[in-house]
Amino acid sequence: MDSPLKIVTHSPEETRDLGACLGSAASEGDVFLLNGQLGAGKTCLTQGIATGLGVQAYTRSPSFVIATRYQGRCTLHHIDLYRLEDPMEIWDLALDEVLGRDGVGVVEWAERAQGMYQVDALVVTLGQLDGPSSRLVEFEDASGRYRPHLEAIHGQFPTHAKS
Repeated sequence: MDSPLKIVTHSPEETRDLGACLGSAASEGDVFLLNGQLGAGKTCLTQGIATGLGVQAYTRSPSFVIATRYQGRCTLHHIDLYRLEDPMEIWDLALDEVLGRDGVGVVEWAERAQGMYQVDALVVTLGQLDGPSSRLVEFEDASGRYRPHLEAIHGQFPTHAKS
């Protein structure tokens, strides 16, 4: 299967299910960079990733605290850059010390610090489609590291998958 993989979800529950599939395939060192407009479904997808990682706590967007850590079968580092005013602030956050090392990293609003990541990441872009709940979710894996993740997603969402 070639990247990018495009999936259409039709409800917040389907977006969470898609995230759960991604989280189930995730392992230590994985990094998911989520891009999209306000309300595109980044937090819904992250909640699903947390479920797939076995996180029991309610996962919410850490907009005011920027980063939250959750325990599951491996640590989930949930980072939200919505309030980031200058991309250089990412260095102050020391994300390079967290992302791509222990646990799984999920960065919402990743485009706010584009080019600042030194890790191999799966880029996930979410966009709204016609209707209030339909989303287009596009996965880009430049290195091929996330091929098994994309195959797992394709296996779970075959009727929505397009290459």
